[in-house]
Amino acid sequence: MTHKVGPKGQVVLPKDMRDDLGIAPGDEVIFAKADDRIVVRKARTKDEIIDSLFGALAGPGKPLTELLVESRRRDREREDRKFNYFR
Repeated sequence: MTHKVGPKGQVVLPKDMRDDLGIAPGDEVIFAKADDRIVVRKARTKDEIIDSLFGALAGPGKPLTELLVESRRRDREREDRKFNYFR
């Protein structure tokens, strides 16, 4: 399947390909050069990027907030011991 490039460098993406990739009017696409080819793919939305990162920092074990609370408790206990030492 071939298409002509317009005077502004524009090419129409065939409807069946847009439908397969879920590309709708107003969506953003990414162009990449791969050897002697141009690759076009749908860009991820901000929401899709954020959703893909959700939980990325979570590791095995306790949630980060719990670890932070425990760390703060230990800091407080250490400070209390220092303060009591000088009484």
